[in-house]
Amino acid sequence: MSLIGQNTMAVSITIPRLGWSMEEGKFAGWLKRDGDTIRPGDVLFELEGEKALQEIESVDAGILRIPPNGPQPGDVLKVGAVIGCLVQPGETPDWSAPVVAPTEAAPPTAQAADSKSPAFIDTDPAAESSHKEVPSASPSVRRLARELGVQLHKLPGSGRAGRITEHDVRMASQTKPAATHSAKGEVTAHMATVATPRARKAAQRLGIDWRQVRGTGRNGRVRERDVLAAAGSSPATNSKTQVQASGRKSLSGRRRVIADRLMQSRNRTVPVTLFMRADASNLVSLRQQFKVSGIDPVPAFHDIVIKLASECLTRHPALAAVWEGDDLIVAGAGEHHIGLAVDSDEGLIVPVLRDVRSCTLPELAKASSKLIERARAGRLGAMESSGAVFTMSSLGGLGIDSFTPVINYPEVAILGVGAIRKTPVVTDDDRIVVSHEITFSLTVDHRAIDGAPAARFLQDLKRAVENPAAILLSTT
Repeated sequence: MSLIGQNTMAVSITIPRLGWSMEEGKFAGWLKRDGDTIRPGDVLFELEGEKALQEIESVDAGILRIPPNGPQPGDVLKVGAVIGCLVQPGETPDWSAPVVAPTEAAPPTAQAADSKSPAFIDTDPAAESSHKEVPSASPSVRRLARELGVQLHKLPGSGRAGRITEHDVRMASQTKPAATHSAKGEVTAHMATVATPRARKAAQRLGIDWRQVRGTGRNGRVRERDVLAAAGSSPATNSKTQVQASGRKSLSGRRRVIADRLMQSRNRTVPVTLFMRADASNLVSLRQQFKVSGIDPVPAFHDIVIKLASECLTRHPALAAVWEGDDLIVAGAGEHHIGLAVDSDEGLIVPVLRDVRSCTLPELAKASSKLIERARAGRLGAMESSGAVFTMSSLGGLGIDSFTPVINYPEVAILGVGAIRKTPVVTDDDRIVVSHEITFSLTVDHRAIDGAPAARFLQDLKRAVENPAAILLSTT
C-alpha cells in the first residue's frame, strides 16, 4: 500500500503491536476524520488484536490525513502497516510514492490506550511547554492526567521511585478542578472529567464539549444520554436518531467485531444447550453473611458462581478447553481463566478473570469489580480480554430465568446464569415451602462434549450452589 513519500515531513500512522505474539490486527474503524487536528493522547482508531478491541492513541501532534485507499472496517492488517499520517499545516502527503518503513529507533505515532510496553512512547504537552522534567508515569496515568486537566510536572509521585500513580492524579484533580476559559474570558470549572467512548463520539458529532456536560454515570462519568440531553435531544425524541434507527445501518467498530465473533461461533461449533434448576437458598444466605461481615466489595452472585464453577471444572476438565485448529487444548487446574460477559455502552465485552481457582472469593470479587469497571469504560488491555477457557454470562439482573448463551469460540462451553427467584417447592414429606431457585443454561460444542458429560457438570454445579460454604472452605 503506497502512502507516504520520502520528500515529506509527514509522520506515519502504523498498526501497533498489542501483544508480544501479535503479527496482525483487524482494523475496526477511524475515530477521527481526515483533516482533524490531532493532539498527543487523542484516540485515532480502534484495532482488534488477540481478541481485544482497543482504542489506539496518537503520541504525536499534527493534521490527520487518511489516504483514499486506506483500510476499511474489518480489514486485517500486518503490524507496522501504514494506514495514514500526521502532517503540519501546509504539508501535503504524497500518496503515490512508496512507503518509507519506520526504523526501530523511530517513535511510534500510535499506541494502545492502556499499553504498558516500554516500546511505546508518550509525552505530556504541559511538561514540554514548561521545559521541566516530568516524573515517571505510565501511559494510562498520563492519559488520565490529560482528561482531568492535571499537569504532571507539578505533581509529587507517591509510587515507587517517585512514580506518579493514578491515585496521585485523581487526588490532584479533586483538589483543583480543571478549568477552561469561556468566550468572554471567564474561567469556569469543568463539570465532568471522564466520558465513555460513545459519549465522546456523540459529542463530536453534535459539536458539544463533553467536559461541560454533567455526567450521570458512576463517579460523574458522562454517558451518551447525557450528551444527547445537553444537545436538547434524547434517543426517544431526536428525529435524526429516529431516521437512523428505522433506516439502513452499517455495523462498525465494536459492534462489527461482536457480529464477526458470533458468526464465527455459529459456523465453527455445534451448540447444544442444557438447563438445570438449583436451590439457591444457601447461596443467598452466604452473600448476606458477606454483607454483614463488612467485606468490600461484597462478592456478587456471579463471583460466587464463577468460583464454584471453577472447582467443578477440575472434575470436568473437558469443558475448560479451547480449539486450536483441529486440536483441543485442555487447561490445567491452575489455568482456569474464566471470561465474564459484561454489557456496556459499546456492546458486549468479555473481560477475563485469571487463575480463578487460585484466588480467594474476596480477591475474585475485587478483580471482577475492577475488570467490569474497566470494560464499561473501554479501557481493557489485551491480557484482560484474552486467554479464557470458559465463559459465564448472567442475565439474572435483568429478570431472565433461562436463555441460550452463545459459545465464545474458540472455547467449547459457556454457562448462562438466570435470576434467583422465590419459588414454592414440594419437599420430600409433601410439604410446600418457599425457596430461592436459580436456573443454569449450559451451552457446549457437541463436537467436543457429549450431553452426558455436560449434564454431569451441571449436577456438580447444582450440588456446589446448594452447599457453597462447604465447597469454598475446602478450597482455601
